[in-house]
Amino acid sequence: MEEKDIIRQDRLANQARLVKRVCYFTSFFALVFGTLCFYALNIKEVIPHIFWTFGVINLLNIILYNYHKNLVLTYNIVSIMTLAGAIIITLYSGGINSPFIFVLALIVVAGYVSTKSYGSLYLNLNLLIIVLIYSQSITDYTFTTNVIPEQSRDLFALVSVLFSVYLIGGVFGKNLLHAHHNLYKSKEEIEKRINEKETLLKEIHHRVKNNLQTVSSLLSLQSRNLVDPKMKSLIKSSQNRVISMAMVHEMLYMRDDLSKIEYKSYVKELSEYLIRSLKGTENNVKLNLNIEDVKLGIDTAIPLGLLINEAITNALKYGIKDDLAGEINIELKKESLEDFVLNIGDDGVGMPEEVTYKNTKSLGLKLINNLTRQLRGTITRDLTKKGTNYVIRFRDIGQKLHSVA
Repeated sequence: MEEKDIIRQDRLANQARLVKRVCYFTSFFALVFGTLCFYALNIKEVIPHIFWTFGVINLLNIILYNYHKNLVLTYNIVSIMTLAGAIIITLYSGGINSPFIFVLALIVVAGYVSTKSYGSLYLNLNLLIIVLIYSQSITDYTFTTNVIPEQSRDLFALVSVLFSVYLIGGVFGKNLLHAHHNLYKSKEEIEKRINEKETLLKEIHHRVKNNLQTVSSLLSLQSRNLVDPKMKSLIKSSQNRVISMAMVHEMLYMRDDLSKIEYKSYVKELSEYLIRSLKGTENNVKLNLNIEDVKLGIDTAIPLGLLINEAITNALKYGIKDDLAGEINIELKKESLEDFVLNIGDDGVGMPEEVTYKNTKSLGLKLINNLTRQLRGTITRDLTKKGTNYVIRFRDIGQKLHSVA
């Protein structure tokens, strides 16, 4: 399970716990307060009946939640009932001067506990309701009366204020603090696991890089015992392919973001290495790079690096021969969110137009074509330029590497 899913489930569990606690408390309070109003405060009209009705329906609401598990439905039912009941009790207990009007603020708090959108909705709705209650109390067309007996109004105000304060502090405040503590603890645990995974992943990249360098060293040692220049060239080509992959893992190991590498620096380092390797440190090859600041994942970076390795190797071997002067041009730009275009080639002697990967024995050409297909791309020859030049369109893929054979 992903960390985001864990956080989401913890948040939903805390919300459900809070809603259930509030529902149980308000139901109990409503039944008790209704009975107190009727028998102790001698309030016989409207108010106790609203309390009793709310208490019973709210208990049924929370019982039904245990079956359907729809927290949004349960929350909306209790919110609407609380809003309607609070409005009626406020109107029949003094209007704008009623102490029960503070319960409307509790609905706003409960809204923000659920989601920001619900909080904003109930905030604006309650502001409008309060204004309407005030307007109704100052007109000559008041349709409600204060049904609380004069001698009971102070006690009613006391109980209403105590209820509001306790619900805000003892229920909402306490549970929000508990939820915040749990989320903070979960966040710390998740960050710890992420750091451990990143450390492990860095170590894996580092070991893969070391293993590839070991393979490269073995190939280099093997080539020293060979006399045939063609065999030496084949071993050297394989060595360069291994190094092009090792560079990707090395860059990922050095970066904080283990999912992407900055491809401009990678291409520059790879190209300069190949030129030094095949032409020596003192050479007449000019490297022209025009690469946008793009970041590619490892599943794209490695096959694309191998493709660039083959194109540059072919250019240095067959296009720019011996110690002649020449240029290698590489341009990489982004066409859309996932689509890229690579222009790569040289200004050397070139090769006949009729030569393709299908009718040649060149492993390099076959690899370039297969790697392009692996990148879900297309490749065309740019015949308008001198030498051998390719235009390759590809996508930034997010899947496991497949064989290029």
